[in-house]
Amino acid sequence: MFRRRRDRLLAGAAALAVVAGAGTWTAASAAGDTPAVHRGDQVLSMPGARIDTSYFTAGDGAQKRPAVLLGHGFGGSKDDVREQAEHLARDGYAVLTWSARGFGRSEGRIGLNDPEYEVKDVSRLIDWLAARPEVRLDAPGDPRVGVSGASYGGAISLLAAGHDPRVDAIAPQITYWNLADSLFPNGVFKKLWSGIFFTSGSTDGMQQAPPRQRPDASAAPGCGRFQPELCAMYERVAVAGKPDPEARALLEQRSPSAVGDRIKVPTLIVQGQDDSLFPLDQADAMAKAIAANGAPVSVDWAAGGHDGGMRETDRVEARVASWFDRHLKGDEGAGTGPAFRVTRSGGIDSTDGEVTLRGATGDRYPGLESGPREFTLTGPEQTFANPAGGAPPALSSLPGIGGQLAAFGAGLSLDFPGQNARFDSAPLTEDVRITGTPTLTLKVRSTAADGSAVLFGKVYDVGPDGRQQVLPSQLVAPVRVENAQQGTSVRLRLPAIDHSAPAGHRLRLVVAATDLGYASPAAPATYTVAVEGPLAVPVAAEVRTAAAGMPAWIWWLPLGAAALAAALLGIRRTGRGASGAAGPRSGAPRPEAALADVPLEITGLTKRYAKAQDRYAVRDLSFRVEKGQVLGLLGPNGAGKTTTLRMLMGLISPDAGEIRVFGHAVRAGAPVLSRVGAFVEGAGFLPHLTGRANLELYWQATGRPAEDSHMAEALEIAGLGDALERAVRTYSQGMRQRLAIAQAMLGMPDLLILDEPTNGLDPPQIREMRDVMIRYAAGGRTVIVSSHLLSEVEQSCTHLVVMDRGQRVAAGEVAEITGGGDTLLVTLAEPVDEVSVEKVAALEGVGSVVAADDGLLVRLEGATAAGLIAELVRLEVPVSGVGPHRRLEDAFLTLIGGAA
Repeated sequence: MFRRRRDRLLAGAAALAVVAGAGTWTAASAAGDTPAVHRGDQVLSMPGARIDTSYFTAGDGAQKRPAVLLGHGFGGSKDDVREQAEHLARDGYAVLTWSARGFGRSEGRIGLNDPEYEVKDVSRLIDWLAARPEVRLDAPGDPRVGVSGASYGGAISLLAAGHDPRVDAIAPQITYWNLADSLFPNGVFKKLWSGIFFTSGSTDGMQQAPPRQRPDASAAPGCGRFQPELCAMYERVAVAGKPDPEARALLEQRSPSAVGDRIKVPTLIVQGQDDSLFPLDQADAMAKAIAANGAPVSVDWAAGGHDGGMRETDRVEARVASWFDRHLKGDEGAGTGPAFRVTRSGGIDSTDGEVTLRGATGDRYPGLESGPREFTLTGPEQTFANPAGGAPPALSSLPGIGGQLAAFGAGLSLDFPGQNARFDSAPLTEDVRITGTPTLTLKVRSTAADGSAVLFGKVYDVGPDGRQQVLPSQLVAPVRVENAQQGTSVRLRLPAIDHSAPAGHRLRLVVAATDLGYASPAAPATYTVAVEGPLAVPVAAEVRTAAAGMPAWIWWLPLGAAALAAALLGIRRTGRGASGAAGPRSGAPRPEAALADVPLEITGLTKRYAKAQDRYAVRDLSFRVEKGQVLGLLGPNGAGKTTTLRMLMGLISPDAGEIRVFGHAVRAGAPVLSRVGAFVEGAGFLPHLTGRANLELYWQATGRPAEDSHMAEALEIAGLGDALERAVRTYSQGMRQRLAIAQAMLGMPDLLILDEPTNGLDPPQIREMRDVMIRYAAGGRTVIVSSHLLSEVEQSCTHLVVMDRGQRVAAGEVAEITGGGDTLLVTLAEPVDEVSVEKVAALEGVGSVVAADDGLLVRLEGATAAGLIAELVRLEVPVSGVGPHRRLEDAFLTLIGGAA
């Protein structure tokens, strides 16, 4: 709640009021703006103060329009919201801004949104708007009006809605619901923030106000422009080191929570995640209270806050405008956004070093304890000290900068030995996304004279080595425990966060006796703490990550490269035709209607590379694939498999022959390739982006609608969990492989081509991939897979094409190829003697019989398998099974060994 001009880290925006009075109107518009924005500046008289205002309109002055009141943050002025006011004016609103009492050029004392002063000022401003001819009225004296602001101004928007029924919609940002709970959380004095707050209000106004606006000499020394009762309250609490009931009552009476049951208008709540002044629990309280009144409520956890600056100003202001479009203009087509949105980090943009952001959304607000998962914490009962004077204190958050440091992974946190207890979870078996406030029960005992204890709880994300630990958003939860001489249980609600803890990390609970931002008891004491039960971590599984905005170069670079490649390919084709070299015809052949339902037909395909004049990569290759088949493309290294797949994808051109997909000839950029998904020779990903962002970027580059991507199905197949939210550079080879397979499956293509899809996968993942391919084809689609794992091909494929030295050496059903030999393996239930072997060898139609480790190898010369079984039963040979002798491996080696 600092002065914005002096400290941009505390960007806030608030609201306070005006009515009656006279002033000088001025008009201003930015050159080139359409329509021009007209600004009128006027000082309005209020009881006990004169309030400085600006009024913005644009366009046809005769047109009736809704009005918006925009407030500013603590220590700022109306100038801080001028740009937003101009934008809203161009959007068709009448916008009024003002400097609150005690700020900017407005007179009066700061009352912390006192209902008798600042809140009544807003009502008088609404009166003033009702008299403007261009403002739309719902009734005489009742303008169609919304109120928005951040921090101090966010609170006034809530208070205005609770006190004045003429307010029609509000959009409070990074603000408080109960100021007493914010400055005295759980009975602990937030001394650092409170000191900054009262110091800035006590001095800035005196230094910057004109002489006639400065407080008189009779004001309490050091009180500046505050109301005297607020100065007295602060000094009393600061000296005692803890709040008293009178202090709480004073702040609660000036808080939105005091009129919470009367706020019944559509409310957009934007709260910062990097905010130790007004944490997320304040937004949670206001959302629940207002929703209980039956009003529409949307909640947005934005990046930044009082500790990190408003890093999403443009997005938030655009959403506020849309919110007012729907609820003030009545525009049913205006998108107000999801019921819940949370901004998440997408890594560091390598081009400018900025943290990239993306959103996750849900169709309902989950609250702070949604879908809890329990984690057992280990560690014995521990005793630690509260040092005399509470010094040196532990370090968690730094007002104004802590969140910014945390966003870059450089958060500062320090816990002094002997002043805390710690308890660890087991290593996480999977990524865990914490969205809300973790909770657990502690058993606390204190040696303090009054039996109390002041504790500070926080949850670290600890790396596998145990040394690297991250305190999400640099937040800590204080709690005052009373009557703990003999030990008492206390339910600890830890800071509300949105944070992903990777698999292999641990969650570490630290309970400390001190913290720099808060007042600790001055008297030394020892505290004994033990955990009672597990740590309950909220996991809002229904909140799904959405697409993040990408820098323009990320999408135009691959598209530009593709266009250049296509152009070069066209030049190459033209050149070959001019020289008389053999090559495909320049005109694309017409589609063949008879092949419209055939996923793939290859005819006479031939390719020879320039540096291998006497060797063909692929030569006269022909085969056909039908719907529902899983075709295995087999061959040793250098057999031409990958060259074939690259020609199939249009990446290279054949020298002769033809490839048709669903009857359409394949060419570079052929539209029919939109029905083909491929993973050939690995996938290239941008390492600094998350897995999800890479998939979204790839789909955006196709130019196809987002709803056609079937992203959820592809991600389910990938099975990467929360790893999708991590930068790809942190992925193992197996994780990259699974991401590449998901990319190939985007859009659920009719023909899926996978080149060595099981590389880097462990046995369970290989089995899962096998099942995926079988299920995929069973749905009427077709899969072509190239693999060296013959056992997997044998289990997953229905058909095979075997290549060697660029040519097809076999094609057909798997059973046909593996059972194509004339030798059967007869497995036996018990050993047989030589006499029995001789009897089998003497049977008509049997060429030879050889004893093997697992039975008899019987070579047939005219006999059938059925006839052989009947004869074996007659001879009382203990047969347990009969089948082809060759496995796929045997057949494969035989085929490539005998190929020319």
